[in-house]
Amino acid sequence: MSARQQTRTFAVWDYLVFAGMLSISAAIGVYYAFCRGGQQTQKDFLMGGQKMTALPVALSLTSSFMSAIAILGIPSEIYRFGARFSMYGFSYIIMVVITSEVFLPVFYKLGITSTYEYLELRFNKRIRLCGTALFILQTISWGCLYSCFLSAATGLNLWGTIITTGVICTFYSSMGGFKAVVWIHVFQVGIKVAGFFSVIIQGTVVQGGINNILNDSYHGGRLNFWDFNPNPLQRYTFWTIVIGGSITWLTIFAINPTQVQRYNACKSRFHAKMSLYINLIGCWGILACTTLCGLVLYSRYHDCDPWTSKKVSAPDQLLPYLALDILQDFPGLPGLFLACVYSATLSTVSASVNALAAVTISDLIKPHFPSLSEKTLSQLCMLYGALCIGMAALASLMGALLQVVLSIFGIIGGPLLGLFSLGILVPFANSMGAFVGLTTGFAISLWVGIGAQLYPPLPERNLPLSLITDGCNITSFHHQTNWNTTTGTPFSPNAFQVHSAERTPLMDNWYSLSFLYFSTVGMLVTLLVGVIVSLLTGGRKQSIDDRFLLTKEDFLSNFDFLKKVYIYELCDPGQKEMANHSSIFVKKIPNRVTKSQTQLKND
Repeated sequence: MSARQQTRTFAVWDYLVFAGMLSISAAIGVYYAFCRGGQQTQKDFLMGGQKMTALPVALSLTSSFMSAIAILGIPSEIYRFGARFSMYGFSYIIMVVITSEVFLPVFYKLGITSTYEYLELRFNKRIRLCGTALFILQTISWGCLYSCFLSAATGLNLWGTIITTGVICTFYSSMGGFKAVVWIHVFQVGIKVAGFFSVIIQGTVVQGGINNILNDSYHGGRLNFWDFNPNPLQRYTFWTIVIGGSITWLTIFAINPTQVQRYNACKSRFHAKMSLYINLIGCWGILACTTLCGLVLYSRYHDCDPWTSKKVSAPDQLLPYLALDILQDFPGLPGLFLACVYSATLSTVSASVNALAAVTISDLIKPHFPSLSEKTLSQLCMLYGALCIGMAALASLMGALLQVVLSIFGIIGGPLLGLFSLGILVPFANSMGAFVGLTTGFAISLWVGIGAQLYPPLPERNLPLSLITDGCNITSFHHQTNWNTTTGTPFSPNAFQVHSAERTPLMDNWYSLSFLYFSTVGMLVTLLVGVIVSLLTGGRKQSIDDRFLLTKEDFLSNFDFLKKVYIYELCDPGQKEMANHSSIFVKKIPNRVTKSQTQLKND
């Protein structure tokens, strides 16, 4: 226990490592702004000229939404609720398959910068503006809250994190454009992995090996992987995670412009799909690391919980607390972990700023001002960066409002996913059905989301596991690091809860729905209402372009690589020699295979 009784603070070496991460991130932005010829066109700035390959885009996809909240939040969930959270691995499979085989083919063949362009093509301008407005609200809230979260979870100065996050992200997003953001994400993935490994390896050494960690976790009930209870009111079961989790992640990867912008920047549809499947491996890796961190966390504090013993003020502070506890004898390693957490924030905020610029230009500005300079695009990124800083500062002063913003953010994605699904999968859906479906789905999901905050589920619904303080030395508490930050934790539910001795059936059922199902409710209501209203209003009157729908040709295109091999075999030796030195050999083949050329052009 002596190691736990020392005061823990970040040292000079830690801040040097942290500063190095920030400097390299900024330097990559400078490199792509000046040394690589800058961003010559709007397409270069927003889409990297559509010349990106699968691997860097895959790492960027993984990095963008494997955020500080995931890095700090998942281990604390494992610590409190057990390893059943790792069932998200199945959700990722479903998410990637549906995204790559249903949504990507439509978005990629249209070549759009913003997914909300699709809504105008499929329905009308009013539907597009509704989607754009919801996305901007969602993304600004998402981006600005990360700084507040990072301050509360790590003990860093609130204003320092707000300003630093905003300035660094705005700098390299506006200077280097899309390519800079992608390659910075690649660098930051390495930082995250190094930070995870430092905690996992040293934690395993300190606890005497992986067997001791698994033994402590087993006896503490943390190895509870399988729970097939179908009750949708329980926080985590196999079904809530696989069904609700899949829908939640689809709202991010399938339709969110922040992610769609990345795989649409690939040089071919094959590379775009490969980026998603490689990203699946990255998601599994991050999930495995966070799960191991959660088990190490429990093994270390299984008899002296820092949260209930008031050494930290929020569960999300547990992993930084562990990092300082076990890495303090290694100069720079706590700083590496800090860089890991902070790089996750930079990845998410920079992706958000870049996507906000893309959506604003495509949906709001370009229709009126078709010719925009690269300088104007950079200035727009700077504007959004400044707006995120201002919103974060405002949010830090309004604890209750913070909960409202987060609640709204959590329920926007489901109705939007339902809207896009309606357009892609239902040929007869019309604009009236889309509008009524979206507003109804949003209203219903907003209702259940706010109700869950006001009247949270009873403890037996959440099923938290026991936390013990029997092994704590009570007299030494005042020697511990004080992680009860003055900024407060922006995700504490207490500010919003209405305490009442009387609970109604509405509170114990509808408002107790697992939060993972909020997106599912919004999506299903939007889709169902949209279909019904479209049928009642006579469906779509005009014929629809097949490009706006998922067709059998989109599925068959998965086998185009076999056609390429077959076509290659049909070529004479001279043409094969030409093909060996050209990636576009299908354009130089005899006329007898011309029919396949159109099918191959997207690959």
